[in-house]
Amino acid sequence: MTAPIPRENPDLPAVPRPPLLLPSPVPATAVVAPVRRPVVALFRLLTALAAAGGVALELLLGAPSRTLSYFSVQAGILLAVVMLLSASRALRARRPLPSSVTGATLLYALISALAYHLLLGHTTPPFSMTGATTAPVRWHGQWATLQILHTLTPMAAVLDWLLLTPAARLRLRQAATWLLYPLTYLAFYLIRGAALAPTNPARYLYPFLDAATHGYRSTLANALLLGLAMYALAVLLVALDHTRPTPVRRRV
Repeated sequence: MTAPIPRENPDLPAVPRPPLLLPSPVPATAVVAPVRRPVVALFRLLTALAAAGGVALELLLGAPSRTLSYFSVQAGILLAVVMLLSASRALRARRPLPSSVTGATLLYALISALAYHLLLGHTTPPFSMTGATTAPVRWHGQWATLQILHTLTPMAAVLDWLLLTPAARLRLRQAATWLLYPLTYLAFYLIRGAALAPTNPARYLYPFLDAATHGYRSTLANALLLGLAMYALAVLLVALDHTRPTPVRRRV
């Protein structure tokens, strides 16, 4: 019989092992120098100022309690804050905001634009956030506010996403999360309408969500259709984000 092979033989050379990878205490920014993006910061700052200016102008033209209850005004405030923070981070070469935040902001801006141009822009009586019964005169305050909040700033948000934001940052799982705010807004909208007097002209701000005229059943049905359209738009944004070319190679 052959003698058993010893488990450890001091005369044999040690078998080399791959080195253990220890976590490095040096941050990545110390190895790769951060890049400042002053042009990107300027564009985002101008977008933030435009959104804030549109909201401020609407507050001057209408009652604050009514103005702040519009979805587009709330989306404009969010866009102004997010663009201002993104501009600061681009100027100081800091990490960008999470894609869940920037993607939600883009989605809400697009919802405001599409709802206005497809559902509200050609209604009778004309849609007005101040409660006016006549169409806003071109190049006057109310017309300018509608264009800023529903055309100019959403277009700027889309351009920022297409030209200044790296691709493939959005995730499909984020699409359902983005709908939490519209759902919360719907609850606020209906509770607000039920709390106001029936004679209040600002009771229901959107004709397709007018529970006094259509009843709650039809209003909730319209809200469901809008919710499905919003989710489809969110999924489309995610799909486009993963198929479009990357406009930049470094963080912005």
